[in-house]
Amino acid sequence: MKTVLITGTSSGYGRETALHFHERGWNVVATMRTPRPGLLPESDRLHVVRLDVTRPETVAAAVEAAGPLDVLVNNAGIPSIGVFETTPMDRVREVFETNTFGVMATTQAVLPQFRERGSGVVVNVTSSVVLGHMPLTAVYKASKAAVEGFTASLALELAPFGVLAKTVEPGACLTTNFGETALDGDSLEEAVPEPYLPWAEKVMAGFMNQDVFTTERDVAETVWRAAHDTTGQLRFPAGPDAVQLAQAK
Repeated sequence: MKTVLITGTSSGYGRETALHFHERGWNVVATMRTPRPGLLPESDRLHVVRLDVTRPETVAAAVEAAGPLDVLVNNAGIPSIGVFETTPMDRVREVFETNTFGVMATTQAVLPQFRERGSGVVVNVTSSVVLGHMPLTAVYKASKAAVEGFTASLALELAPFGVLAKTVEPGACLTTNFGETALDGDSLEEAVPEPYLPWAEKVMAGFMNQDVFTTERDVAETVWRAAHDTTGQLRFPAGPDAVQLAQAK
């Protein structure tokens, strides 16, 4: 039985991906910063483990507890929407600590066993913001674009050992808590300074009026496909809007 470790499984893409792999007979190590009962179903093939990607000791402990792994899915991340001019540098560092350095830390912890065994797949969940020029996401896009570059180079380093690295690029999803979390619970009016507000409101209205959106299931299915791909494909847009952006690019 194959085993996958997925970060950030308390909700959204991570939770759906954990369920998707479990439904297909995999052993799932579902990690989250604060495990709570009821977030995932009880099963002898689904193990909830504490892991905070910004704390190296929890990364090491979770990987050790997981045992031999076949796939690592780096899904944990935090969103950020706002004008860069007024984004505190502490917030910038917080986003990079989770979205970029957290991905690197978890990957580095798993690579020795993949390399020694001569197999394994790293799937890094980024975002469709890397596929186009999207305002109000400068910090978030920078953190995800860094992971895209990291993964592309990593794939070349790992290829001689039979280990694969992929990225999954989800589109915009209306059923996750991305927007609320990205704005730290504030309204757009509270989060964006007055000089930018009329323009920002038009940007957000245009975003909400787009024709298609991504679902959690779209992302879970794409992660599954990336984890099983042997064609050499590096990037996998997830969801119809992300596919449209990738095709336009």
